[in-house]
Amino acid sequence: VWLLGTRGSLLDFNPLLFFQALFNLLIPDHAADAFSPPRLSEPGLWDLLLEQLLGGLSRWDAEHFLFIAEHGYLYEHNCAFFPLYPLSVRAVAEGALWPLQRLLRLRSRLLLSAMLLNSLFSVLAAAALYKLGCVVLQCRRVAFLAAILFSVSPANIFMAAAYSESMFAFLAFSAMWRLEKGQSWLSGLLFSLASGVRANGLINVGFFLYSSCKHFALQLQVGSGSVRKLPLLWKQLLSVGSSVILMCAGIFLPFALFQCYAYGRFCGPGIGLEQTVPKPLLQLALDKGYGLAARNGVKPPWCSQQFPVVYSYIQDTYWNVGFLRYFELRQIPNFLLALPVTLLGSWAAWTFILANPWHCLTLGLERRKSEEEGKPRAGFCCPAVFVYVVHATVLLAFGFFCMHVQVLTRFLGSSSPILYWFSAHLLQEYEPLLWSEGTDDQITALCSEKSLLGKPPGSCGKETSENPLVRLLMNCSLIKPLSKCILAFFLSYWLLGLILHCNFLPWT
Repeated sequence: VWLLGTRGSLLDFNPLLFFQALFNLLIPDHAADAFSPPRLSEPGLWDLLLEQLLGGLSRWDAEHFLFIAEHGYLYEHNCAFFPLYPLSVRAVAEGALWPLQRLLRLRSRLLLSAMLLNSLFSVLAAAALYKLGCVVLQCRRVAFLAAILFSVSPANIFMAAAYSESMFAFLAFSAMWRLEKGQSWLSGLLFSLASGVRANGLINVGFFLYSSCKHFALQLQVGSGSVRKLPLLWKQLLSVGSSVILMCAGIFLPFALFQCYAYGRFCGPGIGLEQTVPKPLLQLALDKGYGLAARNGVKPPWCSQQFPVVYSYIQDTYWNVGFLRYFELRQIPNFLLALPVTLLGSWAAWTFILANPWHCLTLGLERRKSEEEGKPRAGFCCPAVFVYVVHATVLLAFGFFCMHVQVLTRFLGSSSPILYWFSAHLLQEYEPLLWSEGTDDQITALCSEKSLLGKPPGSCGKETSENPLVRLLMNCSLIKPLSKCILAFFLSYWLLGLILHCNFLPWT
């Protein structure tokens, strides 16, 4: 809302919250085979009211995050969800929302806390994406349009629901921006926090590796490589190597610590388990086959592995995640669901390669003439976008071949700026209504054509908002087919996500 309105604030009305409550009220919930733990206390009047208003935000994986925030990592498969987000939700529920404890039970306060946090993180993520776009693209117009598209992301329901996507997007985009600004240590801290939110945060280590290698390679191309400079070269190499090792260790540290915690909890002796776990939750584990801490000396199979990593075991055992495992005829609808983001991501990579073939072949490690002349190219096809294209392509390929393919939309939408940068690039490049020069003339000309068909010129958008997305929507009958396709993808997934996800129907 802050981005869509020409003037607004965090206190503005959020239509997403209204529509999820409306759809949750009008459409009966689907009887999905999803994680649904029993409530241990009877809800009060205010709990029931909050559930009616925000219940659509607690579906599917949101139940895991809320359960972890309330009970900790009780079941083995809860360890697929990393701890920083549920810890933050619990902290706000026990801290800022503590005065509401007489009105709302803990579970309701956790749901309210998740909604507030995600609203904040979504706005901060959009702002970080805008700042990052200004630095990388060197084009404020495209950067601003990309940030606006983020506010109506196809994965928007997951940015609002009790999921970790909005927090991860904020940390990842902020870390990328800080790295571009040369603030390596702050960037490393943010990347490290991001890896404590989602497992795919580990791949962000590639940004540090590439940045360090590029900086070192460009330094070698300055001046002569004489023998007299060899000691200095080794000194620089050791300095770069040590900083890279420290940064990479910092990014991997949250993941490693969490695996150690899971090993100690589920592979150690489960003494007095029946006394520590409430009976309804213990019965749920017996009925559903959920793994608990070791009882009677029986440990889960992953505990005896050479490298006991609970995350990969859960993905393999509970969700059947693996290379080409999802390539089945019955999964065709899910592949169709992921088709728009797959095509958009592939098109983005192909467009960049065609615009920068030599830069891609040399991995951007060769000094360019434009750098020497101080005139870098601006926009999506500028060489600085290279590492982000590689990052998005790796995520796209991994998600397509190794994951449940329908999650690709939110997987890319919360991890990579490319989805928004490339969409903004296409709109800015091919839509006359967004061109900085002759925009009003273009609108006037198109309005004249419409008036010849019997439509009044006053219906066109000379008086529309300065917001480019609003301008496109107000003149939707005049925009190009490509623009209509992009807007249809963003807005239809925004709406369908609300309708389906909030009622336990399958979505991305």
